[in-house]
Amino acid sequence: MNMELLQNVQSLLQLFNSTGAIAVFLSVFALLFDLMKRRIVWERYPPGPWGLPFLGNIFQLGIRKPHLRVTELSKTFGNLYSLQIFWEHVVVVNGFGVVKELVIKKSEDCADRPHLPLNVVLGFTDNNEGIIFARYGRSWKEQRRFTLSTFRNFGLGKKSLEDRISEEAGYLCTEFQMQKGHPFDTHYIINNAVSNVICSIIFGDRFHYEDENFLELLHLLEESLRETSGFWAQVLNHIPWAIHFPGPHQKVIKVQHKIKEFLSVFIKQHKETYDPSEKRDFIDAFLAEIEKVKDDPDTSFTERNLMLTTLDLFIAGTETTSTTLRWALLFMILYPDIQCKVHEEIDRVIGKGRNPNSGDRVNLPYTDAVIHEIQRYGEIIPVAPPRRMIQDVDIMGHFIPKGTTLLINLSSVLKDETVWEKPHEFYPEHFLDNNGKFVKRDAFLPFSAGHRICLGEQLARLELFIFFTTLMQHFTFCIPDGEPKPSTDASYMITLAPPPFKIFAKLR
Repeated sequence: MNMELLQNVQSLLQLFNSTGAIAVFLSVFALLFDLMKRRIVWERYPPGPWGLPFLGNIFQLGIRKPHLRVTELSKTFGNLYSLQIFWEHVVVVNGFGVVKELVIKKSEDCADRPHLPLNVVLGFTDNNEGIIFARYGRSWKEQRRFTLSTFRNFGLGKKSLEDRISEEAGYLCTEFQMQKGHPFDTHYIINNAVSNVICSIIFGDRFHYEDENFLELLHLLEESLRETSGFWAQVLNHIPWAIHFPGPHQKVIKVQHKIKEFLSVFIKQHKETYDPSEKRDFIDAFLAEIEKVKDDPDTSFTERNLMLTTLDLFIAGTETTSTTLRWALLFMILYPDIQCKVHEEIDRVIGKGRNPNSGDRVNLPYTDAVIHEIQRYGEIIPVAPPRRMIQDVDIMGHFIPKGTTLLINLSSVLKDETVWEKPHEFYPEHFLDNNGKFVKRDAFLPFSAGHRICLGEQLARLELFIFFTTLMQHFTFCIPDGEPKPSTDASYMITLAPPPFKIFAKLR
């Protein structure tokens, strides 16, 4: 019996040795084949600077002004280069030519968002809620389609919303007049005015400029942008368990929670006064949609997503347009000759007897060119929110694998030296032909491009035109006596914000 057992064991060992050898051979072959394949791929992967172990290139980007570093690195490594942020592979896209080939022509291939652990820490779930950072899929498509449809229902593209913007521009002019000739900082006055437009759509109401609670919310919004664009937010994105330890990174969390507390109050009030027969605003429309699809277990219309989508719309609808208008006033006091030409054109076309409207744009080519140049030269969003590759892509001799994170350097497009005549100067003639007619430029991409183009572009363009022309119709802006010439050294906090400055507004 023992002999028979020994023979069986020997047979099994022989079988194991033969099959094991085959398994080892196949494993080694598969590994070598994979390594060769990877070698071919990585040989064609965009080049980039060497990074530190574990940390990658995080310090080469810098902490305060990473938008400048990504452009500087392109001068060494080309318009398509790679970085490693901690253990994440990132490809930076620079220049109009590359952006056109990848972000526009292969738009859907790079329409996803990377997983951002910070969003989970802040109360989001795996980037599948909200709009701005939602992954490319059903939820994002539903929310984007619903938002655009609801905006149209509440007046976007119609006279009703334009009248609302014009009315708010009037309130803003009154607020400027109340300064009674004293120098003042326009920062939060403009923030409030612009925010009132999106608030009228989302909440169904505007807020007075003296409303302390709303002013606190605007301050929190700015602090949130500053914190989430800083170094500690990057740390939390890649080391999310650090949230359990004390430190400066805790401020990122506290600010965001305060904003959500504010918005939850508005949503609660809407739920208490909700009437299905009367949709007052975006929140009511969303509540109606929740009820409509309540039997769909996979729906993105949930109370949680109502909060996150509202937050996205509030932030996007407030910050970029108000920042652009602050740059506008700064450029007008720095370039008085250009301001004078805008005044002359508005006086000739509109006069002072009526309010500007969107139909005036075609007859105000110089003013329109100035607005576009403010957006180009101010580069309000220098680096678009990160995207993620859905497919492997071959582009310009390089290979970008599926799953790679993309950083689209919009500054490099707006100031592309191969496209713009005077990229580093404030030059409205970029948007005018030899006959003084307005010219659209393909490389004008302040709202990004492709599937992820800003859904608020139409609203932002209307607001910028109405607010700017109304202010210029009523005031001459200049540097107050005794005040130094303002700096244009911008602060990076996702947007590029002008430094604090004071103006003198003289009623015309």
